[in-house]
Amino acid sequence: MAIRISCEVSVTDFPTVLVIALLAIPLLSAAGSFVVRSVRSADNLGRASALLTGGLAVGLAVAAIADAPGAVAAERWYVLDPLGGVFLALIGAVGTLSALNSHSFLDHASRGPASSRRARAGYWAALNLFWAALLAVPLADNLGIAWLLVEATTAASAVLITYSGKPAALEAGWKYVVLTTLGLTVTLLGIVVVFAASGADSIGALDWSALADEVSGMSAEAGLVAFVLIVVGLAAKVGWAPVHSWLPDAHSEAPPPVSALLSAALLPAVLLIAWRTKLALGGVLDDDSLRIPFIAFGLASLAVAVPFLWRPMPFKRLLAYSSLEHMGIIAIGIGFASPIAIAGVVVHVAGHGIAKSLGFYAATPLLRQTPAAATKPAVGLAGGSGSVALATGVSLFALAGLPPFPLFLSELMILLGGFEAGMPLAASATALLLALGFLGLAHALVEAMLGEPRTRRRPSRSARPLIVLTIASAALMLVLTVAGTMLLPGSELVEALGGGPS
Repeated sequence: MAIRISCEVSVTDFPTVLVIALLAIPLLSAAGSFVVRSVRSADNLGRASALLTGGLAVGLAVAAIADAPGAVAAERWYVLDPLGGVFLALIGAVGTLSALNSHSFLDHASRGPASSRRARAGYWAALNLFWAALLAVPLADNLGIAWLLVEATTAASAVLITYSGKPAALEAGWKYVVLTTLGLTVTLLGIVVVFAASGADSIGALDWSALADEVSGMSAEAGLVAFVLIVVGLAAKVGWAPVHSWLPDAHSEAPPPVSALLSAALLPAVLLIAWRTKLALGGVLDDDSLRIPFIAFGLASLAVAVPFLWRPMPFKRLLAYSSLEHMGIIAIGIGFASPIAIAGVVVHVAGHGIAKSLGFYAATPLLRQTPAAATKPAVGLAGGSGSVALATGVSLFALAGLPPFPLFLSELMILLGGFEAGMPLAASATALLLALGFLGLAHALVEAMLGEPRTRRRPSRSARPLIVLTIASAALMLVLTVAGTMLLPGSELVEALGGGPS
């Protein structure tokens, strides 16, 4: 676990400087988007700041994960531990790629409000504000501050969801704001219960490292009420069923790079808060009370997602329901909480982020090549652009959980973890739903690749970046598969991630 330093720490300490820079760069870039005078300058600023921010995020994350036995020392206002490091690396990488892929999207958003220079500057500003808040979530060493950061993501991400200005996008944005804000209000009520029932006298009592001590005097009944309120409220933002109705519309209507951030960064970041809350309240609640909400939401999400995965759907909407499925799998793994299940969760979070973001990045050239794919299932991609077919094929292949990609390994580890935790019925139900989900995505993969393409176009020079990204993503997922086999239960890293002996 992270080591807390009780003394005041100067902002000149090197780790603190890096954390400040990590959060300041996207904020400064957001402001600079309105200062530069040309579209090209705004794009260059966005890409340059993204590369620097992403490098800092991944570097800090690697330092936290590599130092798992002692962890990176936590400062007074932020924390770097292995658990946060996993999510920080994912958010940093996905945000960087979303910024780099935004140029292609913006160049072809030639109609509606997206065509003006001010709208382009607004896109970069909202993207950087959204990303900055997401980066701060795994660094926040306080439940209340983490809640504020998640709330802060709502406004910026809503602007991005409605960027096209289409009626469907505006409706999706409003639904997203209303439902997630309602959920976060329920979470706030749970935080208030924690604060009042623990007898805390300052906001510092909600620090993750202090919370376990503060709740020791709380009654089990009050702890259970607070825990359920917090998790149920966060479920609306994570997109767990049955409070997921904003998710398919928002992912479908948002620009593809934003959809990647929503699915591969926002949902896991909010889930991290629920996970940290579970760990913090472990001293006052029994194992069943901590497990049941996660497993219930996970099974419900899988059960709701499977029928939709069997239906012909537009490509982005298919990816949205796949997000519902995979957030459910992660929730079940956290609920099982056995060492092998936690190891599987780590692999799944990373593997899903890579595969899902690749799918959304492929949606930009796909919709340009086949505009009908915005409202109809994509078919015959193998007969069209080779780069689009390769990217969508790799994404769906990985998301279906086929070997040798990491989601096959992670799902197997989570299922084994369920039996290890003494929950064979939940593990068996999960296995059945995963098999049905696999069949649905495998069918969608075959349908997308085969058939008569709606349009035929030669691959352009702009297809090369997508090919490079696809090859790099596939290689990274294969490396993750190998690394996952070495993430053995009982290791110091797994224990630092909350996978202690069951």
